[in-house]
Amino acid sequence: MLRIRPESRTLSAMSKSRRDVVSDSRRKGLVAGAAAVATVAIGATIGLPIAAVAAVPTAVLGWRWWKHRAENGIKF
Repeated sequence: MLRIRPESRTLSAMSKSRRDVVSDSRRKGLVAGAAAVATVAIGATIGLPIAAVAAVPTAVLGWRWWKHRAENGIKF
């Protein structure tokens, strides 16, 4: 039976360069920001109940961006 050693898992997780990690963070931040702008626009034009529903995916995207920055040691 083959077993994966813990060392091999950490090396594959660290395969991205710092530049790649920062560009991923920038991309995730832009997506979260665009979702926030869209949610505000929906709230201003359509109504607050629909904006509240649209705020859920916006919050998820923002959380993923925040978590990505925290896990990779990128300052806020």
